[in-house]
Amino acid sequence: MESILLLAHTEPDGSLAKPALEALAAALALGGELTVGLVGMETQAAANQIAGTGAARILAVTGEAFTQSRYATDAAAAEALCRAARAKLVLAPGTSRWSRALPGVAYRLHGRVDTHATSLTLRNEVPAVTRWFYRQRMEAVLTRQQRPWIVLLDAGCVPAWNGPAGTATVEAVAVDLPPTRTTVTGIQAPKADEQTIRPDAKLLFVAGAGWTKKQADGAVHGAEAEALILGFLRTAKASLGGSKSLVDLSGEGEAVLQFMTHLNQIGQTGSTPRHPKGLSTCCHGEEPHAVGWRFINERRAINLDPNCGWARGKADVLYVADAFAVMREVNRTLGQENS
Repeated sequence: MESILLLAHTEPDGSLAKPALEALAAALALGGELTVGLVGMETQAAANQIAGTGAARILAVTGEAFTQSRYATDAAAAEALCRAARAKLVLAPGTSRWSRALPGVAYRLHGRVDTHATSLTLRNEVPAVTRWFYRQRMEAVLTRQQRPWIVLLDAGCVPAWNGPAGTATVEAVAVDLPPTRTTVTGIQAPKADEQTIRPDAKLLFVAGAGWTKKQADGAVHGAEAEALILGFLRTAKASLGGSKSLVDLSGEGEAVLQFMTHLNQIGQTGSTPRHPKGLSTCCHGEEPHAVGWRFINERRAINLDPNCGWARGKADVLYVADAFAVMREVNRTLGQENS
């Protein structure tokens, strides 16, 4: 098996997040000689976290310049680690930080890169990447002759590595920093109870355009819809997804849910969530939306139309009911349980 380099950036607390540990597990499963390359302000804690992997080497690029995500510094750090490791196969978690920087690194190294991989395994003793195409209707298995080969692994596809910590020896790698034109002055983030995108949540709540349409009394109840959805998200600690038809309403002059953005969109040009359970409400089985949450393990839906697309196999259970009435009762029940 070829030599492998795992690239990972540390979190603000100095540890490695779940996507990095998932990519680490995928790298270990290949069985080749593993080198780990870490990037961050401080990397010793992250190195100790994975000391039990038995990696041949742990390389690190550290310093204040590598605390924040920035293309120039991230690309320089990754390039330096790749050259120091001289690995033929480079694996990294498909975070926004690496997804932005590593394609450019592959070009600098005269290698190749594949993004949005769902697995990296050996097939006939050759590394092979699995990924989806054409709105996730076709699955392909790819191999490449060019080296180095950089692969970005999507989160949620591999169980995260969970092993003993220890004390690791870290080899520092020097980087010639390029000139930078950006300065990070601070971070603006919503309050924890206002966060609607929770990748690690056990439940994905999907809202469709029906929430913003006229209801049985002939009126639009946008404010109530927002209160019901946000109340459920806060109480159940669920993540919020939206159909394309709903997130597009803001550009069409229609009533909208104020907290819904294109970042919440799933399917088509949106994200591909992988939560254990999903609940779809006021949706009508739009094909891009249905494809977007096909990797949810248990799928349920609420819709007044018994002949909607969800009744034709897109959901495991279909509740023919008014989503407003159902969510009022659900929120009341959850409120009693938590009181």
